Amino acid sequence: MRTVIRDVRLFDGAKTTPRTTVLIVDDHIAEFEGGTGDLEIDGTGRTLLPGLIDAHTHTFVVDDLRAALTNGVTTELDMFCLPPSLAELRKQTAERDDIADFRSAGTLATAPGGHPSQLLAAAGVEALGVEPFDTIHSPGEAASFVEARLAEGADYLKIVIDDGAVHGTHLPVLSADTATALVAEAHDVGLRVIAHAITAAEVRIAVDAGVDGLAHVWTDTTDAALDLVNLIAAQDIFVVSTLVYFEAITHNAAAADCATPATAAGASQVARALHRAGVPLLAGTDATPFVPAHGVDLHHELALLTAAGLDNEQALAAATSLPAHYFGLADRGRIAPGKRADLLLVDGDPTTDISATRSIAEVWRRGVRHIR
Repeated sequence: MRTVIRDVRLFDGAKTTPRTTVLIVDDHIAEFEGGTGDLEIDGTGRTLLPGLIDAHTHTFVVDDLRAALTNGVTTELDMFCLPPSLAELRKQTAERDDIADFRSAGTLATAPGGHPSQLLAAAGVEALGVEPFDTIHSPGEAASFVEARLAEGADYLKIVIDDGAVHGTHLPVLSADTATALVAEAHDVGLRVIAHAITAAEVRIAVDAGVDGLAHVWTDTTDAALDLVNLIAAQDIFVVSTLVYFEAITHNAAAADCATPATAAGASQVARALHRAGVPLLAGTDATPFVPAHGVDLHHELALLTAAGLDNEQALAAATSLPAHYFGLADRGRIAPGKRADLLLVDGDPTTDISATRSIAEVWRRGVRHIR
C-alpha cells in the first residue's frame, strides 16, 4: 500500500518544512521520488506530525488505547500496569492497529500501603481488574523486585516517593536507601528508572538515588525547591510534565471546598523554570479511565506547556521526538525515511496555533489508516 500526502506542512519532530510531500509504504515512511500512490491525500492547509506520544498514562483496558488513537496519540507510556493486564494489552497491541501502541513500567515500586494504594481503593478500581500488587519493604528486596518486573515484561521501572502530603493524607513511603537500591538494580539489568515524586523533598531523594527521569514536575516553589532545577539540569534528568494532572487535582479540591496549595500554579512555575534551564520536558497527562482522559487531554497538556513558556515547536517535540528519544523508541517520534508510519494529520498549523492539534483529519498507526 502506497499513500501519498501531497503539499503538506511538515513538523518532523524537530523542525517545520512549509510544504513537502510524504510517502507511506506499508508500515513505514519511504523516500519520495515522484509518482502516484494507491491513496492520494491533499495536504493543502494541513500539517503532518509524528503520532503523539503520551509519556505518562495508566492503561487498564483496551478502550483506553482506543480513545488515545482516536485523538492522535499513537503510543502511550504506561506507568503502572499489573501482570494480567500487561500481558493482555501487549497481545492486543501486537495484533491490532485500531488502538494505540503501548509500553509499560509494569508493577510500580512503592512501600506497603504507599501511593497509589489509597487512590485505587477510593476509585473502586477492582472493577477494572486491579488486585493487590507487589510492594517493597527494604533495600534487601530490591534485586528480587526488579527481577520480578523483568519477568512480567516491564520496559522500565517506576518508583514512588510520595508521603501523601499533596493528596491531603499521610502515607508510607520508600526510604532513600530503598530507592537507591532499586535504581542500582534496575540499571544493572538495563532498565531506565522513572520516579513519581511531587514535592521538592521527594524529588531530592529521587535525584540523589540516580533516577533517569521524573514522572511529574513538582509543586512547591520556595527558593530551595527551585534550586533543584540546576541539579536536575546538570544530571541530564528528563521530566514528564503532567500539568493537566495538577490542574485536575486543584480543580477537584476547589470543587470539594478543600484547603489546597496552589498546586497547578506551582507546577506551571516549576515547568517554566525547568524549561529555562534546558531540562528536557516530555508531555504526559497521567491519564486514567477517569480524569485526566486518555488521548484528548494530551492536547490540553500541549496548551499548558506553551503557557509555561515552551514555543509551539518545543511543545510538539515534547509529545513526539523527546519521549521517543528518552524511552528508547528509535522507530518513531520523527518523520523520516525508514521510520514507522505513526502519523497525525491535522487541519491548520499547530506550529503557530497549538490548538490545531485537536483538528484531526487523519491518523495512521503502523501505516494503517485509522477510521475515526
